[in-house]
Amino acid sequence: MNHDSVHHLRTPADETYGRRAQGARELKPAALGLRDVVRVGAVGLRTRPTRALLSALGIAIGIAAMVAVVGISSSSRAQLDGQLDALGTNLLTVTPGTRLTGGDAQLPLTAEEMVARIAPVRAESAIGKVDDASVYRTNKIPDVQTNGIIAYAARPNLLDTIGATVRSGKWLDTATGNFPATVLGAAAADRLGITKAGPDVQVLIGNTWFTVLGILEPAALAPELDSAALMGWPAASGKLSFDGHPTTIYTRSDDTQVAAVRSVLGATANPEAPNEVEVSRPSDALAAKQAAGQAFTGLLLGLGAVALLVGGVGVANIMVISVLERRAEIGLRRSLGATRAQIRTQFLTESLLLSALGGLGGALLGSAVTAAYASYQNWLTVIPVWALAGGVLATLVIGALAGLYPAVRASRLSPTEALATP
Repeated sequence: MNHDSVHHLRTPADETYGRRAQGARELKPAALGLRDVVRVGAVGLRTRPTRALLSALGIAIGIAAMVAVVGISSSSRAQLDGQLDALGTNLLTVTPGTRLTGGDAQLPLTAEEMVARIAPVRAESAIGKVDDASVYRTNKIPDVQTNGIIAYAARPNLLDTIGATVRSGKWLDTATGNFPATVLGAAAADRLGITKAGPDVQVLIGNTWFTVLGILEPAALAPELDSAALMGWPAASGKLSFDGHPTTIYTRSDDTQVAAVRSVLGATANPEAPNEVEVSRPSDALAAKQAAGQAFTGLLLGLGAVALLVGGVGVANIMVISVLERRAEIGLRRSLGATRAQIRTQFLTESLLLSALGGLGGALLGSAVTAAYASYQNWLTVIPVWALAGGVLATLVIGALAGLYPAVRASRLSPTEALATP
């Protein structure tokens, strides 16, 4: 058999090999579906769970801090808004200011009557400080240990006007206001060690024993009452030589007329010296407290963002190390036909899954902290949806940025270089 005949002789095995070789040249890498991408991306998390958990913890702390800060602030704001809605923002107070000579001014005896004549004023009440009347639990206590408790004469309609409530016992009325009976503010009762009002509970005011008729809840719009011992106007005048001058007048006005009433209160309460009268709106203090809380919330959010950034750097560091440790795996996948795009997708998905794990864990942790703190403070738990969604979205962005460089670096490794790595 000559050379030409040998050249043209083809066996069935040769034909099969030729078809296989031609088919191999026509093969294309299989496209990965979403499920496959997630499964391949989770390989690194499954094989190194401890490292993945510690890496996700950095992200989780940042997100938990941000969610908790927003949640606690929102819960506090909701509580304050509800409190303002319940108490109203139409309460105005009138107090004596300072004389031009520098001494303390005094409201006239007719101030209450004059203020009550203002047309938009719906309710008016007052208290008057009783001078030289310290409050003690017993007569064995040194005179200097007053505990900061101040004795006041009070009108029967005071609680209805300011929106305060009684915690124990009852409030003064027209009848009990004539007798040596007192109602203690919340802080005053605590300082005196009195937890419950009753006919057998007495305190010494001045040189007279007063029966504790009731104990108030904290008064949000009249905090001066918290450390007060309140008694009827007639009892204060008859038992403690009270001069009858009011020191604080409280008014409730129509909501639309608060500004107008405020502008005339000073001149009405003391026509002879309106400059010696101070008019204030107690709800403004609560609003200022809310504004201060919002500013503090912004600061804490910034700290949470820093923690999140640090967590993102940790994820990037872990992903770079993962690429270095898995060079052999990358080379094997490339030699089996995986494209650079698929390698990039694998490591980018791993970074996103790692960040998402931290984000979800942080959102749950932040929500739990918010709920626990709000429950401790007896607040309604409020966690804005945008805080949760924004936190998880932020982690995905951080994860994408943190995993981008390691993913690109992994995709640029050639199969021979990667497989040659010891």
